[in-house]
Amino acid sequence: MDESSASPRMNQYEKGKHTPDINTLKLLANELGVPLNYFFCEDEATAKLACLIADMSESEREALILTLEDSTLDSEA
Repeated sequence: MDESSASPRMNQYEKGKHTPDINTLKLLANELGVPLNYFFCEDEATAKLACLIADMSESEREALILTLEDSTLDSEA
């Protein structure tokens, strides 16, 4: 993103006048150090989880999935 147009473009995104395309969102996510799905979270807790999960290793994510699935099965019983 050209530096001279960055501020006006961000202002338009924030005001809802324009929506960034997926490539722009990827660039913004990289610049901000957040995962792409961060922009689609509906609340603070979900956004925080998205960031924490993005920082996990693949094996940590798999363990989390198993833990959550087990927890869900336990609560259904």
